[in-house]
Amino acid sequence: MAMQAQDIEDLIRARFPQAKITITDLAGDGNHYAAEVVDESFRGQSRVTQQRAVFAALGDKMAGKNGELHALALTTRVPE
Repeated sequence: MAMQAQDIEDLIRARFPQAKITITDLAGDGNHYAAEVVDESFRGQSRVTQQRAVFAALGDKMAGKNGELHALALTTRVPE
């Protein structure tokens, strides 16, 4: 079952309530998304640590072949 962009944003927002979050459906199929998450809490963290935190917020939605979210191109950064 495909996920909606709003569902992805809601999961990320629960962990990063002050973040600027942009979700884009790359293929129009509800399975291949890009997300940009801009949050102050990322300051001083490596990019890998930032991205792991976002993926953790998605929980099991990306878990293997049974995950609802097939692919997520993720960009994280701190606000300018």
